[in-house]
Amino acid sequence: MKIYTRTGDKGETGLLGGVRVKKHDPRIEAYGTVDELNAVLGVVRAEQPSLRVDQILEHVQNELFAVGAELATPTSAGAHFGRVEESHVARLEEMIDLCEAELAPLKNFILPGGCPTAAQLHLARTVCRRAERLVVALAETAAVSSHIVVYLNRLSDLLFVLARFENARASVADVKWSG
Repeated sequence: MKIYTRTGDKGETGLLGGVRVKKHDPRIEAYGTVDELNAVLGVVRAEQPSLRVDQILEHVQNELFAVGAELATPTSAGAHFGRVEESHVARLEEMIDLCEAELAPLKNFILPGGCPTAAQLHLARTVCRRAERLVVALAETAAVSSHIVVYLNRLSDLLFVLARFENARASVADVKWSG
């Protein structure tokens, strides 16, 4: 099977279920940004984070693929992939609580930075926030599972905590905001 199809050469792409839309459609922007987030997490994993963080991120990458597939499937086409549920959000909250329990309490705002892995996790967090904003915008005009918005919101919190976790593991202080 060839990787190129030429079906997108005129600025359109196909959603799951066969519907064709412009490549700048809000649905494409939303799942494209989720895909970008997944790629950034791949970069984080290439930085060789701690085993715990790597395992968490591997799981999240698989879930993000499902999030993207769900966003790429218009309601009229029906679900072809697993859906994001409350249990996915609960698992993220569990990971946040477990990692945060090992960190000193946060007493200041912090800036993105620290060790390279933490800096990449902060970048992933900002891409996650953008994906969340795009999904919220999409939900104003199309049916989108509310669980996806909550999932992305909680994932950005997890990525923040994982950045702090990686800084602590590397004995690098979080960068305090001096404003």
